[in-house]
Amino acid sequence: MFLFNTAAEWHAALNDLPPTLFAASVAFDLLGSILKRDSLKATGFWTLIGGVLGSVLAVASGLIAEDRIAHSEAVHQIMERHETWAISVSIAFALLAVWRIWRRGTLPRAERPTYLVLASLGALAILYTAHLGGTMV
Repeated sequence: MFLFNTAAEWHAALNDLPPTLFAASVAFDLLGSILKRDSLKATGFWTLIGGVLGSVLAVASGLIAEDRIAHSEAVHQIMERHETWAISVSIAFALLAVWRIWRRGTLPRAERPTYLVLASLGALAILYTAHLGGTMV
């Protein structure tokens, strides 16, 4: 009846959203800053929001799947590291989203470099998180 029957299938379907959208958000924000295009900055904002929402779904499905999949102790250690990084990076991007919302989507010129550095580090961290997830598979 459903497209996906298990939490693991849901997680597999959702887990590409956060890294893709967070990386795209950083790319759009960087391009928007370089080219001085508000439309690119707005796209960066909305892909950030989509990434945060996607990360909530990916983390939730991963937490549910964790207890329902048989796995070895070695895989469990990677899974725990993956979980810690996923939750941490999701919180970090949620805080970046709150910052952007507080600033009504547009950061003042003085704050933009700090934001871009933090978001770029977050994008690298989510790619590492995705690598850990792929290692388990």
